[in-house]
Formats: sequence, C-alpha cells, structure tokens
Amino acid sequence: MRLAIVQMTASDAPDENIAVLQSAVADAARSGADMVLTPEVSNCLSASREHQRAVLMPEPRDPMLAAMRAAAREHGVWVLLGSLALRTADPEGRFANRSILVDDAGAVRAHYDKIHMFDVAVSETETYRESAAYRPGTRATLAETPWGKLGMTVCYDLRFPALYRRLAQAGAAILAVPSAFSPVTGEAHWEPLLRARAIETGCFVVAPAQTGRHAARAGRARTTHGHSMVVDPWGTVLLDAGTAPGTFLCDIDPAAVAEARRRVPSLEAASQWEGP
Repeated sequence: MRLAIVQMTASDAPDENIAVLQSAVADAARSGADMVLTPEVSNCLSASREHQRAVLMPEPRDPMLAAMRAAAREHGVWVLLGSLALRTADPEGRFANRSILVDDAGAVRAHYDKIHMFDVAVSETETYRESAAYRPGTRATLAETPWGKLGMTVCYDLRFPALYRRLAQAGAAILAVPSAFSPVTGEAHWEPLLRARAIETGCFVVAPAQTGRHAARAGRARTTHGHSMVVDPWGTVLLDAGTAPGTFLCDIDPAAVAEARRRVPSLEAASQWEGP
C-alpha cells in the first residue's frame, strides 16, 4: 500500500486550502498513491470563533469535502480528510472536528468526530480550550478499506491509549492520527507517543500534520510542530517529514501487522493484577 502524507500550513481561508489539497491529490495519484491523508482542520485553521462562524459550513455544504470527493473520483485514490472544522446543530453553537474517509469513487465511507478535546495550559502564555468551540464526539470509528481496517482518531486522542487498544482489538491494522500539534508538546511528546501507540497495538500509525506559522486574517496566528510520521507495528519510524510543507510517499506492508502481533501478543493478554 502506498500512502501519500500531506503536510500543510493551512490558513484560515478555506479556498486557499482547497487549492493546496487539490494539487496534492493530483501529485500523489501521479506517484502511484493508493490513499492520500491530510492533517487536522485541513479546511480552516483559525483561533477566531467569529471568523469560523463566518466561513465554516455544515458537512453537506462544505466546499473542501465536495472538492476532495471530486478529486478522489477523478484520480482514483482514497482520501482521508484528517479533519474538517464543520458547523453543526449544536445548541451551544459549537463546531465538529470531523475526520472523513472518502473512497476512490468519491463516496464518503466513514466519519469520526474527535472525542478528546484539547483543553490544556501548555505554558503561561499558551493555553487552549477546544471544548469551548467544538463539541466532542462520543463514538470510536473503524473503517473498512481494501488494505485492512482503519482506526480513525484526531490529534489529542493520541494521549489516550485505551482508545487505540480498543480499535486494535476490534481489528484495526492502521491507526490514523491527523494532527495540528503545538510546537512545545510536539517537541517533547509527538514521536514518543506515536511510537508507543504503534508498539502497544501492533498497528501502523499514520500521522499527517500541520506545520509552520499559519496565516490568519482574524484572531491570533498559530504555529504547529510538523513532523508528519508513519510508524510501523514494531515502532520503527518509516517517515518523518520534517517541517517543510509537501506531499510525502511511504510504502507499507499490511502483513507486518500480523507478524508484530505474533512476536508480541500483548493485545490478547488479559491483565491480572489487583489494587487501585
């Protein structure tokens, strides 16, 4: 299976981001990619709720989703939109942070709304409260693909290993972790957590990421860590994209999942201990 990992510096202008991804999907298809994966909030990276209310759309009317469905159909590739920021009917006016899988005929195969909200104080000057703007999802999602089952997660989910264990026990061979990681936490935790999730589950972990300083027409500009990664089921980093935007190819062999789990069958082991 040939993956195309899109690392991008999304702005808060959806039209600009659509053009970037249309070009990326075309380039990936010419390079023989089977699936193209994009980062978290590929359509609009913004810290301004007012701006989001002005430009975001509900899923049926979202122009990024429409463009990527057309691109998948035109080029005959699967596309995982790592996530889109979407308007919802939430009574508090909160958005969805939704990952969407599109097949090579342009059909939507699966959705996943990010469960764990990024409510943290990274430093005295850098705080986030994602739950103020986004409603959390409530269900894990496992999607069927021609290369095995895909467990869909988003960014901060990475810190909650029970979710990944459940997905792997349910049959996931590939775990997607599209992200827009903070540079501070990214430098300290990004690679170790991705490798840990791969080792614990015996899955491929595929993590397309936002990178760099993101142009903002409204609100404060954000900076993200980059370093999109692919990690194999033994914990080996097959791809580290660094910090430059671009489309990065990585070939994986789904048969490696069964081999890793044969060598270390931890998913089958029952915990036997007592205490708090």
